[in-house]
Amino acid sequence: MFLKSGEGCRIIIVDDEQLIRQGIKHYVEWEQEGFKIVGEASNGQEALELIELTKPHIVLTDIVMPIMDGEELTRIVKSKYPHIEIIILSSFGEFEYVRSTFQSGAVDYILKPKLDADTLLNVLKTAASRIPSLQAANGDTNVAINIGHMIEKFVSGYDTQYDEKLMSETFPYEYFCLVAADTRLLKDKDAINKDLIILRFEELFDTQLKKIKIQEFTTEENVSVFLVNGQEDELIEMQGVAAELLELDSKLSVLICDTFESFSKIGIKYNDVIKKMLQYRFYFPETKIIVEEDLAKEGPKITSFNLDKFTNDFKHERFDSAFDYLEEHVRELSAAFTTDIFEYKAFFGNIIFNISILLSNLEYDVKNLENEKFSFFNAIDEAKTAASVVEQLHRFVEKAKEIILSRKNQTGHSNLQQILDYIEENYAEPLSLTGVANHFHFNPSYLSSYFATHNKEGFNEYLNRIRIEEATKLLMNSSIPISEISGHVGYSDHSYFCKVFKKQRGLSPSQYRRNQKLNK
Repeated sequence: MFLKSGEGCRIIIVDDEQLIRQGIKHYVEWEQEGFKIVGEASNGQEALELIELTKPHIVLTDIVMPIMDGEELTRIVKSKYPHIEIIILSSFGEFEYVRSTFQSGAVDYILKPKLDADTLLNVLKTAASRIPSLQAANGDTNVAINIGHMIEKFVSGYDTQYDEKLMSETFPYEYFCLVAADTRLLKDKDAINKDLIILRFEELFDTQLKKIKIQEFTTEENVSVFLVNGQEDELIEMQGVAAELLELDSKLSVLICDTFESFSKIGIKYNDVIKKMLQYRFYFPETKIIVEEDLAKEGPKITSFNLDKFTNDFKHERFDSAFDYLEEHVRELSAAFTTDIFEYKAFFGNIIFNISILLSNLEYDVKNLENEKFSFFNAIDEAKTAASVVEQLHRFVEKAKEIILSRKNQTGHSNLQQILDYIEENYAEPLSLTGVANHFHFNPSYLSSYFATHNKEGFNEYLNRIRIEEATKLLMNSSIPISEISGHVGYSDHSYFCKVFKKQRGLSPSQYRRNQKLNK
């Protein structure tokens, strides 16, 4: 038996204006008032298909719509489903249309310009009072509203007192469990399918599990959660029911938690289990039935992303190394379902931002990439699976690689990179312009001119910057005496090292180390 808040009266909304439909849906706390919006359609033809699936008690429809208007819809519905009550939405000047719908059997009408929550509720309650099948269910509906309110409190993290007698009468069996139908991966155009799935779920519960009581509640869009109360032998059949439901759509998933014995544990089970299952599915959307033991699986241990390494590779244009490292980290990160989804998406957004900045600093032509990056940010934000997020990163990286390749094809660029890499790898040696020129079989004068033409810094300026950067790291992260650090980074003359360091950092090496210690 289903005890569902507001299930006493099922309503569908038919209007070709989406804003009107959305407005009506958010006008009222429907379930607290004893109603439930079970679907929406943009014209009469869609509405007829929806009526067949959702079996509403009331149809709230506009008059003027494309394909099939409200007048024709009213006539067809009242001839095929005489028990369904129809309420008309109209604008000023449509009286003749409204009158014809009344001749076909509409029960009431509301002028759109005067539409407000109180008017809408009064008209709907009047229409519901004309439906005999709903009157007998009023008692159950009131109980369901109370139960629904308690569930909402527990799920929101509040402790709440409840009537033990009412609870034992409503849920007479020993065990509870939570079952969720996750339709988040169905596209918006599949709204009718979502309604059909929930109806089919209810039907399977009613036909296959006899000694159970069920309360449906919703905490987030496109996820319907069922509190199931029953005997243990009934509840162990839940996976079988779920398997039948999955035949309806390949993008559906069913989440099932372990049984528990106290109604008051519903908040803990929802927040500690169902929510984690929803996150689990973000990473593993192909999993169709998720049970609580799946959450105990150990994922790979994730090491922190080394942004300094990634940035350093980029600065020295070791792009293959940088992208390979990124790919490896993304692979590990995407296998760890315990990572918060917001943090996961934020990582990808930050990487895209950093790549854009790094390429720009290296004077690559990133104008088009800059213009497109916000579309990547939006796509990542809206992604429903980890794989979709990774796909966006791959698309961005491919565009970045095209920009890099076009630059590499320019004359001299690859030769310069080899020289820069050589200097970075050998900065601690007694390097000189002549020595590097001999290594690359260049005339020293030619190398000096070539370096100045293709790089923002001259040879000595670049070499000193690399050496002082490394000296800075040693001053911050080691206890090596300052007198020895100069030798570690390639300077044979300590006083010259101190002079160059102060010129670049504004402080002597000893002052710099002292300041770093004070700031820690």
